[in-house]
Amino acid sequence: MAETVGTTESAERRTRLVKGPGMLLVWLYGVMSVGAVSRSIYQVSTEFDRAPLAYALSAVAAVVYVFITYTLVRGGEAARRAALVCCAAELAGVLVVGTWTLVEPSAFPDATVWSDFGYGYVFIPVLLPLTGIWWLRRSRTA
Repeated sequence: MAETVGTTESAERRTRLVKGPGMLLVWLYGVMSVGAVSRSIYQVSTEFDRAPLAYALSAVAAVVYVFITYTLVRGGEAARRAALVCCAAELAGVLVVGTWTLVEPSAFPDATVWSDFGYGYVFIPVLLPLTGIWWLRRSRTA
């Protein structure tokens, strides 16, 4: 019984990230995870030779979305910091890939999740990490 109480107290002390705007963030990252994972599995397994760079980058985006979703749900200061670093890396990826797809479109015969700064996903891929960084910085423990 004491072991269960200690675990519960530890979980309660953990920084809760799934509250207020955090709940919407988890939901959006969850939706993006499902979309990016299913898209990349299909593309890598059926059409990889057509656009290997684009499909590999879509798979990377899927892994990033899943990891951020997991850390947001997990909560705690270590998870918050990991999610913050991952959101910053995601934003860098969106900006680099978005710029690359505009500057050299021939390198991407097919779109990635982050192509044109997430145009195919209503710019959610560029807005999501910005929102995530804001929320994670705001929810930091004193």
